[in-house]
Amino acid sequence: MCTRRTRSPSWSVVARVKARGARAGAARTRHPSYPGSIRIIGGRWRSRRLAVLALEGLRPTPDRVRETLFNWLAPYVSGARCLDLYAGTGALCLEALSRGAAEGVMVEHDAAAARQLRENIARLEAVGAHVVAADALEYLADRASAFDIIFIDPPFAIAEDEIPRCAERLAAGWLKPGGLLYIEAPRAFKITRLPNDWRILKSQTAGQVAYFLARV
Repeated sequence: MCTRRTRSPSWSVVARVKARGARAGAARTRHPSYPGSIRIIGGRWRSRRLAVLALEGLRPTPDRVRETLFNWLAPYVSGARCLDLYAGTGALCLEALSRGAAEGVMVEHDAAAARQLRENIARLEAVGAHVVAADALEYLADRASAFDIIFIDPPFAIAEDEIPRCAERLAAGWLKPGGLLYIEAPRAFKITRLPNDWRILKSQTAGQVAYFLARV
């Protein structure tokens, strides 16, 4: 009986397969959700770029959205005490500090993202910046400490559930009277469960993002 010999793939075929895999990996790295770096838009660190990790659910606030937000916050950010409950890249608190905020507390539950935040803070020599490695809701279960500006920008996959739960806990004294709350969510998100005495000042959409500014 004769057996058919199977030919081993030639080195050129293997090389082509590996090259396709490498290109696919590079394409994934260059996906818009993982820009590789963020840019500080204004203030003393204007145009400084900071590294961003490729982590699932990490979605830096787009430059255009951040620019609009900080135009809204311009009269309030100097000297402000800020809290970011889903810090991720740290883009929001670091932008606030660049523009004169006195303090930025960044809550981030992912250990790798928290480590990257600390590295970026050290690179900027950012006085007043603090990283808290914790879950947002667990952090808010602690004794309240009042802030002037709070950012809620959770991963979109959990935004529908997390935003109302955060707002409920924030009502326990986390915002100073007249304080401001920024919310970023999927475009289809509707704000229906904020405390009754909180007022929406601004709202806008950009691409797949909806964002809001509320006042206590």
